[in-house]
Amino acid sequence: MPFPTTNATQELPAINNILSSCGQAPVTTLDQTNPDVAIAYATLLQVSREVQSEGWTFNKEYHYEFAVNTDNEIEIPNNILQIKLTENSNNTTHDGIRRSGKLYDRQNHTYKWTHSNPIECDVVWLFDWIDLPEPIQNYITARAATLVSSKIIGDDDQYIRLEKQEALLRAMAMEYETQQGQFTMFGHPQGQQNYYQSYQPFHALQR
Repeated sequence: MPFPTTNATQELPAINNILSSCGQAPVTTLDQTNPDVAIAYATLLQVSREVQSEGWTFNKEYHYEFAVNTDNEIEIPNNILQIKLTENSNNTTHDGIRRSGKLYDRQNHTYKWTHSNPIECDVVWLFDWIDLPEPIQNYITARAATLVSSKIIGDDDQYIRLEKQEALLRAMAMEYETQQGQFTMFGHPQGQQNYYQSYQPFHALQR
């Protein structure tokens, strides 16, 4: 799926930041016939998607309601990176996963959702560049610069320097995340007070 930007020039400052970090000249337009610009742009889009896929406070949404279509199916928008059924009483007998662009009930082996309407899900969205918080933009740009350096320059000293900058901006992004999310050691979810979610062995990863 292509990055859902409505105006590619919004990434131009980030592209120039990447190019200058790698010792390349800045550009005035995103001319992708220029190999360095094309690599920088493609890498920025890739890293943006990867970072947003981690799920941050700014792009996570809980209890998001999806209405079924006329076939009692739920089509998943292209700008959703992750989706899972919200843990509530209506969803206890279902196990929703993404399959063929729709929400599939793995427990009941069907795409049909008839137990309730709408269906509540927790989602992670893919946002346009302009809608990303600045600390996240800065981290994505730094990460992309590190990768572009290894692709078009191959200078070990430059790569190490960019890695250090990337680590610093990752820490700043995490600091921003902790301030926005108001996390506690008890894992309080949004909109609930005095909530403690104990360790549940049956929720351990299955591999």
